[in-house]
Amino acid sequence: MVGCSQGESRVEEGNRLGILHIGAGTDIRSLDPHVATDSNSGLVIASLHEGLVTLNPYDLSIEPGLAESWEVSEDGKIYRFHIRDNAKWSDGTAVTIDDIYWTFQRYLNPKMGNPWAFMLFPVVNAEEYLKGNISNFSEVGFNVVDQNTFEIYLSEAAPYFMQLLAHQSSAVVSRKAIEEHGEVTSRFSQWTRAGNMISNGPFYLERWDVFQPLIVKKNPHYWGAEDVSLNGIIFYPIDDEKTEERMYRAGLLHKTYQLPESKIPFYQREAPEGLVVEPYLGTYFYSFNMHRDRFQDVRVRKALAMSIDRQAIIDNVLNGINEPAYAMTPPGTIGYYPPKTFEYNPERARELLAEAGYPNGEGFGEFELIYNTLDAHRKIAVAVQQMWKETLNIDVTLANQEWKVYLDTQDNFDFDITRASWIGDYVDPMTFLSLGMSTNGSNTAGFSDPEYDRLLQEYVPSASTSEERLERFYEAEAYLMERMPYIPIYTYMQRYLIHPSVEGLPANIRQEFNFRYVRLGEE
Repeated sequence: MVGCSQGESRVEEGNRLGILHIGAGTDIRSLDPHVATDSNSGLVIASLHEGLVTLNPYDLSIEPGLAESWEVSEDGKIYRFHIRDNAKWSDGTAVTIDDIYWTFQRYLNPKMGNPWAFMLFPVVNAEEYLKGNISNFSEVGFNVVDQNTFEIYLSEAAPYFMQLLAHQSSAVVSRKAIEEHGEVTSRFSQWTRAGNMISNGPFYLERWDVFQPLIVKKNPHYWGAEDVSLNGIIFYPIDDEKTEERMYRAGLLHKTYQLPESKIPFYQREAPEGLVVEPYLGTYFYSFNMHRDRFQDVRVRKALAMSIDRQAIIDNVLNGINEPAYAMTPPGTIGYYPPKTFEYNPERARELLAEAGYPNGEGFGEFELIYNTLDAHRKIAVAVQQMWKETLNIDVTLANQEWKVYLDTQDNFDFDITRASWIGDYVDPMTFLSLGMSTNGSNTAGFSDPEYDRLLQEYVPSASTSEERLERFYEAEAYLMERMPYIPIYTYMQRYLIHPSVEGLPANIRQEFNFRYVRLGEE
């Protein structure tokens, strides 16, 4: 797509040609909004697909997408969207109201296996349709009023619902492309390949090969094309933080996906203008495989959680960056502060393990902790391995897996304990607490508790005030952490490098990127 002139760095040429070079973290797994769950894929999807609404990257406010305007009823249960006349697919054909309706039908199709499907449960009969209790999609709360008006009906008011519609999973997809290249509900069909994909976002897919840079080009048919400055973006799959940092230093990247903690002091001292270290709406944790016999006893799970010295990991492994986590939801999320039901307590951890029948670790046996390829994950796993050995006298082997293998291992529950993380899809405790719901496709623990499902699906939504709603979230999270399907480790801080010539990619707590805002200037 570009070839550097003599003496000109890739970044400098990118600035001249309007091409953004950006680290994608690792190889992209899927570009189907109803399949992809990882933030790496979501980064690319944000450039290709658009839903009814989008987010402003500066303040995360809701902005028009396919819908140019909308109204919400006084009771918060009816959303009416007015679809713009100039919305088009990347092949130049019109995006129709029927495309929008069909997209939500695919989103909730039980055969789709959409891991995000639970997010639309506030919609009337969405859950019933997903579970197969009703088969007629016309009974679900989506309605085509006319060729420019689309309505969504909710069972109960959901203050965060517009954020759900701005999420990558709510992007409108091309029925034509999907039906031409496989089964409608196929999770990895050829419709997402270059040359096959028809999209409606600011860019279209030019090239996507395994372990190679993924290229998107400006979509001339996009409704807001006149305001899109970039001519293209090249996403680089780099799963080694040190390599990525060297590429940035060499002028090969405008922005890194992340940055080794060990490099932060150098950039704070030598090049602070390109360093970003800001709060991030995310939690780093370990998931138990709740299907494994040895982890059926909650005393075992609590013993393992209480024997991890989180502050020591942050101080000695993460260079003082990040904050210890004792719950799934980061503190301060829309004014919510989670309960602390446990703490680092080696003595109590040993007592719990003995009560479970394993005094001094006797008879517990060896188990495995898996993590995806990244030096920081390895270092944290080694530290935890040592803590479990020293405190509980139990042995754990460590297994590093490449990204796609790691994701498949999680999907198939072929692990004992796995490293995991969650970045909030919207600014609300529900995005974290829903990980414990039995219907959530991202529930990496396989945790299933009808009472917990009830708390989130009935008890919290029935709160009459925002204050009461947060109080009920507190009760639900206390219930979850007492059962400990997950071990929270720390709350994230985002850390990356960005070239001073890049405008329109501001730091925000969700790392939400809207590429139609991006401009490339001079350093």
